Amino acid sequence: MSFTLIHPCQPLSSSCSYFQPNLFTAINCSGSNVPNFLPKSCENGYHIERGLEFSTGNAFFRQESATGRDLAVLAASLHKKGNGSLRVLDALCGCGIRSLRYLAEAEADFVAANDGNENYGSTVVENLSRVSREEEGKWVVTHLEANRVMMDYYLKKSFFDFIDVDSFGSDSSFLRSAISTLKLGGLLYVTSTDGYSSGGHRPHQHYGYIGYCHQCGNSHEFSWDQLGQMSCSCSVPKVSNSLVVSGPLWTGPLHDAPYLMDMLNLAKQWGWIGCDGKDSLEKLIKLMVDESDPKLPSGYIKLDEMASRAKINSPPLKTLMSAMHQKGYAASRSHISTNAIKTNCPMTECIKIAKELLQVSIA
Repeated sequence: MSFTLIHPCQPLSSSCSYFQPNLFTAINCSGSNVPNFLPKSCENGYHIERGLEFSTGNAFFRQESATGRDLAVLAASLHKKGNGSLRVLDALCGCGIRSLRYLAEAEADFVAANDGNENYGSTVVENLSRVSREEEGKWVVTHLEANRVMMDYYLKKSFFDFIDVDSFGSDSSFLRSAISTLKLGGLLYVTSTDGYSSGGHRPHQHYGYIGYCHQCGNSHEFSWDQLGQMSCSCSVPKVSNSLVVSGPLWTGPLHDAPYLMDMLNLAKQWGWIGCDGKDSLEKLIKLMVDESDPKLPSGYIKLDEMASRAKINSPPLKTLMSAMHQKGYAASRSHISTNAIKTNCPMTECIKIAKELLQVSIA
């Protein structure tokens, strides 16, 4: 039995996050001029996303990430409305669909589209030319390593309002260059399959260490001055015999609820809500708003793990959450895992509540 420290939750099911670096202090449903078509496959390597036709060429393209691109465009558009300008750097642009959408939908003043693979160049140029000609100076295409292109702009003191880093793996190696190249108050939009939460508004308060107890299933947060006193409330002696420390990690709120509501309102204004019959974008944003409750800790509890520990069938998620709320605990669904709950309710109490709901005797 060991008490190990775990990594923080990823920020999105589509593996996306955005933050304001305060460390450095077509056809539509609602009359909007922003198209609202869902992604559709077309013949000959062409696709349509939100009414915009584009080519993927030989570049990697994941149609399922359209919601993540929606979030990026909404955040970028709001930033322009609030600041009056929008210079975007798409550091790993692939076929250029993100860059195209920043130009067409967020109405970016300038987009620098970069991808290290020169073979994608003609595809990116073709896509961006659908919005404006290269000679007009609204976009430029380069083929450099992502850190190189960001640091080149930094050395030229050519900073950006919005930087998009969409890597295949961890984004951690790009964060320093990206933050250096970002304007004060700008937005860094990070997407990856295994990225960590990359920032927040109160880092001096919320950077810490996260512990998970294999014995009882509880999670704990520790500050710097508690590192030498780590233990679990279950008080099992063997738990403290083997400690693996990882950190510092971001342990504060995952999202800015007011900003998310602004994004949702803009999506409604553009006719992006309700047109697919599923409201997946609306559901995701509302779920992220729920997760913004400051009472919620880092991480989440998987119901199958709880059921396994209790040797019971898991009660319905909504029923369990309702019971937690009635007992005064904060609880929200997790956008990362559909069968998980974010809650400040300890695992032992979760098991007790679940057994009560199932009318199972509590030993």
